[in-house]
Amino acid sequence: MLLNLENISFGYGEDRPLFEGLNLTMDAGKVLALIGESGSGKTTLLSLIYGLLDWQSGKIFFDGEELYGPKANLVPGEAEMKLVAQHYELMPYSTVSENVGKYISNIDLGAKRRKVDELLHIVGLQDFAGVLPKYLSGGQKQRVAIAQALSKSPKLLLLDEPFSNLDYARRLEIRERIFTFARKENIAIIISTHDLNEVLPWTDAVVVMRDGAIIQTAAPEELYESPIDTAAAELLGEVNIFNEDEQQKFGLNKWFYFPHRIYFSDEGIKVTVKESRFSGSHYRNKADMEGKEIIIYSARRIEPGTAHIRFDKPSSADRQIS
Repeated sequence: MLLNLENISFGYGEDRPLFEGLNLTMDAGKVLALIGESGSGKTTLLSLIYGLLDWQSGKIFFDGEELYGPKANLVPGEAEMKLVAQHYELMPYSTVSENVGKYISNIDLGAKRRKVDELLHIVGLQDFAGVLPKYLSGGQKQRVAIAQALSKSPKLLLLDEPFSNLDYARRLEIRERIFTFARKENIAIIISTHDLNEVLPWTDAVVVMRDGAIIQTAAPEELYESPIDTAAAELLGEVNIFNEDEQQKFGLNKWFYFPHRIYFSDEGIKVTVKESRFSGSHYRNKADMEGKEIIIYSARRIEPGTAHIRFDKPSSADRQIS
């Protein structure tokens, strides 16, 4: 086990603590995603793990050693961790290349240069090696901070909304490179994100947080199959929620269905399609199901009017229709 938080309690003042008896564990080389609404405690949890905040009670163990937070470190932070927060602390009068190489030894300058070049490639900033931070955009500064954090191959990398300032095209490319590099170097990652889909393909476990508490921890597939409640399901994306009466009325096996898990069919439950809008990889269809509005994704546009849907697995014919 790489990280173990035992019964951590923490609060910013005399009011009710943000965390009370919080527990969390993770193994080396794994990727753990934190999701939750703003104010749920994701950023605070990363700061506690990294040693920027003192907790009131409980223990934190990292790689078999107990941590003691700021009171034990002259320099804030833990030596074998790196935190990339939403505020980037770059050296303003050093170039991008010098910032990335800040923590790399100067004993072998050739090896250092090659390492910096590799990291600049990972974050897509090869052409900005000689540029000062003041000339960079917010997204570019964010990528410099990530490359700098990766430079020492920490045992644990803590990322707080790391792709928030990146444009869509860059986000796809760079996250693939970052997670691939982390796997190669056996770097564990805890990533706080408002959009789980950004990191889902690389995530080993997802932690759902609410009001300072961890309400569910699960593998991605398990979470999508069995979110603990409505609020947790809504964190995963657009979702159709059905109460007990509706489940019984329509013969449904679950209380929630994501729009891509409902299928247009030749037969089944009758609905009235109100609109069908192009959404890139799919069409987003709004339909009325006996007074209940639902959202259904389909591969092609569905003409407004009467249609039929299934909530179970479709047949091969249904797949063609949907």
